[in-house]
Amino acid sequence: MGVTGPIRVVVAKPGLDGHDRGAKVIARALRDAGMEVIYTGLHQTPEQIVDTAIQEDADAIGLSILSGAHMTLFAKVLELLREREAEDIKVFGGGIIPEADIRPLKEQGVAEIFTPGATTTSIVEWVRENVRPVAA
Repeated sequence: MGVTGPIRVVVAKPGLDGHDRGAKVIARALRDAGMEVIYTGLHQTPEQIVDTAIQEDADAIGLSILSGAHMTLFAKVLELLREREAEDIKVFGGGIIPEADIRPLKEQGVAEIFTPGATTTSIVEWVRENVRPVAA
């Protein structure tokens, strides 16, 4: 039986980064595109993010990181999803992430990385096409 209803995305700001304008813009764009968005707010731990995603039956987690702690925080979220047997929740992210770190993040299991300059349209389209894609 397939999942029905709108795509559910948790948008989260892990760590100590205090800038959330970009995360709010993405949350609004996803919401305006018909998705259900749960924005967790600032200063969330990976444990809080994964707990929220599981409790909210999310299809995806979008992480916004500007602090430079992306390698550690993405890895911890992925590890917790594996531990909780919730690897079906896709993880994508954006923010200030050096080009050299994108490949290692994807090898760890991050589905996509959006760097500065990515449009909200491209992010919405990626989510629609890659999170719970419609069967052909």
